[in-house]
Amino acid sequence: MIRLPRTIQLDRSDTVIFAPAASPGEWAVTGTFLFAGRDPESLSRKEQIAFRSGFLGVESFGWSTLVTVTLARQEDRDDMVATLARQFVEQLGAPSLAAATPAADEEVSLAEDLCRGHGEGTLIALHRSADERGIREQFRTLKPRETTAFSASYLGGHDKAFHMVETDEDEAFDLAAFAEEKGIT
Repeated sequence: MIRLPRTIQLDRSDTVIFAPAASPGEWAVTGTFLFAGRDPESLSRKEQIAFRSGFLGVESFGWSTLVTVTLARQEDRDDMVATLARQFVEQLGAPSLAAATPAADEEVSLAEDLCRGHGEGTLIALHRSADERGIREQFRTLKPRETTAFSASYLGGHDKAFHMVETDEDEAFDLAAFAEEKGIT
């Protein structure tokens, strides 16, 4: 079976920070090609957020902070390539589907490679940065406990992933140290 990334929303924050936000459950690619040759400083605030941390939903051409590794069939992959090629023509002005399909296939292959070796339900986050050598991508994964798998419909965007409690105390929490201590990658 093939593994491909699907967008996921653990809460409604993507709908606030991205313009547009991807719908939960869309097939996704990194979307880094949309920033090639662009100065990140020249991007709007929401474009800068998408640059730093967004995966591109192929159907909506909207952004998602997280994707989940999902088992897919060859037909799903083929549909993903066809949809992305159509978007290249409609959104980016590619001259034809025939010209856009190889580029779409390459992007889907990269997405497939990203998921290779990860179990179904693994969450993947992306961080992009730019320097004189170009755009760099870093990926982080969060694997579900054996009893819980993250799926594209997990929480359905209706429930909260976190419960916030206000306090008058200043609290410092080192997330990186906590993750290292717990063995989370």
